[in-house]
Amino acid sequence: MSVARQEAAPNPTSQVDSSEVATGNMTNTAITETSASFMDNVRRSISTPVVASFLAGGVAGAVSRTVVSPLERLKILYQIQSAGRTEYQLSIWKALTKMYQDEGWRGFMRGNGTNCVRIVPYSAVQFSAYSIYKKFAEPYPGGDLSPLRRLVCGGFAGITSVTFTYPLDIVRTRLSIQSASFAALGKQKLETELPGIMATMKTMYRNEGGIKGLYRGIIPTVAGVAPYVGLNFMAYESVRKYFTPPGDKNPAWYRKLAAGAVSGGFAQTCTYPFDVLRRRFQINSMSGMGYQYKSITHAITTIFAQEGFRGLYKGLVPNLLKVAPSMASSWLSFEVTRDFLVGFKPPESPAVT
Repeated sequence: MSVARQEAAPNPTSQVDSSEVATGNMTNTAITETSASFMDNVRRSISTPVVASFLAGGVAGAVSRTVVSPLERLKILYQIQSAGRTEYQLSIWKALTKMYQDEGWRGFMRGNGTNCVRIVPYSAVQFSAYSIYKKFAEPYPGGDLSPLRRLVCGGFAGITSVTFTYPLDIVRTRLSIQSASFAALGKQKLETELPGIMATMKTMYRNEGGIKGLYRGIIPTVAGVAPYVGLNFMAYESVRKYFTPPGDKNPAWYRKLAAGAVSGGFAQTCTYPFDVLRRRFQINSMSGMGYQYKSITHAITTIFAQEGFRGLYKGLVPNLLKVAPSMASSWLSFEVTRDFLVGFKPPESPAVT
């Protein structure tokens, strides 16, 4: 009897072990479920239209600017020349050759690091802001926008993005020209280390009036950027729709490239004089290169008097050569990245009945 009782008696140690195992399994299950829930929330956040547009816009900006960095810098060097300066009054090929001879291959990328630092947030804010403004402008949820509404939404997106990133833009302009062989700037030895982004920004802040110095030229910039971005968004969506075969919602990649090139060239040609004014005002106080313009009106009349109408379109040709691949790669990389991120959305859990 005693043996039977001993055999039938429960083992307290075994019960404790089973309880610990059950508790451990429940803990592991809870951790797994929490991790899965967290990852689902991250995927859901990334896949929202605004966030996806923000991230895809940053990628698009970096890709497009790096592709055309040599022509971007050459455009700036053309733009800042006034009457009487001949250092870069050369054909595009000869000017690129001079740039290489003076500074090596690094000259092609001078200022591109700053440009990417600027363009990533600039492009990200621009595309995401456009996505937000579109929601307010839709005639009904999910409705298609008219060309005028696209123009207005794009204009506001341009103003928003340039306001956030303008100090980096003006620093990029200074970095682009400080190593170029302009006689008025004095001869600089290329072996001498040139100041970087933060050093240039600190110098401008200290010597040119603080925040005001970092936003020098923002008025003509906004005046040019708002219509440019508006026209770009309006033209791209219109041309993309035209290039899309009937019955398709997503055109082939080469059609997107063509739509981006057409829209970028059209928008840039219409607003290019504002870009020239922006560059002139950004170096308005630089020693040896300053133009001392008192206002936008004074700048326009001075350029007309000294350089003629063509002065407002200096650098247009290399800029158009730059815009076509730039905007084509920008729109294509934006759409591919955005569609990839939108696809991150986790599947919806089945409803419990």
